[in-house]
Amino acid sequence: MAKRILITGASGLLGRAFLATFSADSEWETLGLAFSRAGDRLKKVDLTDPDQVAAVVREFKVYTDYVFDGTKPPYKPGDKPSPLNKYGLSKAAGEKVVTESSPGNIVLRVPILYGMVENLDESAVTMLFSKVKDVGKPAEMNHYERRYPTLCSDVADAVRVLVNSRVKSADLTGIFHWSGDEMMTKYNMAVTMAELFGIPTQHIIADTKPATGAPRPFDCHLDCSRMEELGATKRTPFKVGIKPVLERFYP
Repeated sequence: MAKRILITGASGLLGRAFLATFSADSEWETLGLAFSRAGDRLKKVDLTDPDQVAAVVREFKVYTDYVFDGTKPPYKPGDKPSPLNKYGLSKAAGEKVVTESSPGNIVLRVPILYGMVENLDESAVTMLFSKVKDVGKPAEMNHYERRYPTLCSDVADAVRVLVNSRVKSADLTGIFHWSGDEMMTKYNMAVTMAELFGIPTQHIIADTKPATGAPRPFDCHLDCSRMEELGATKRTPFKVGIKPVLERFYP
């Protein structure tokens, strides 16, 4: 009998990767949920409506774990909608809700992500490419904070390792981390993108001051040892992962 997984936000950057990974695995029966971009393989469900959520869980007969991914607080007009916006929660508050709702829940923390996108603004990594392509305009790129860009399909593969481990051991709980292992600043990412497509780099300027806006740690390195102990290994080099993502946007 196939195991069942319910993927919320399956039309989003990370959700699409989850849907593709689990749909390709014959051991799993997969249902993807979306709202504004529902259709085709995605069922339209409003996660802020408890009755709708209860109904789809009941119909799909699934044992469900939830992963929330919200836009950064504080929320303001024009922010991309998400379930956490509706509840007025930050990512940290959403994580707390999940972990405290049951002692058996699991949270997976991930860093800056990139993957197949519908437009360049969908990821904080791919949005850099718009400035990289515009060689006639100086492009300042942060060269201070350390990031570890992670391909969404690698996260999806790690999640599959995690849930398969959980199926075997119900006492597997708590907080896990997964990320790429290449330390890069946004400047490093931008230069790499340019070099992959033969774009001049003279207009890309290294900004060595701390970034403004929402507070960010200097080094976003995550301890992934718990995931590695479970058997997660897939880390795609940035040069390999980013090129097919950007090809359709250049020239």
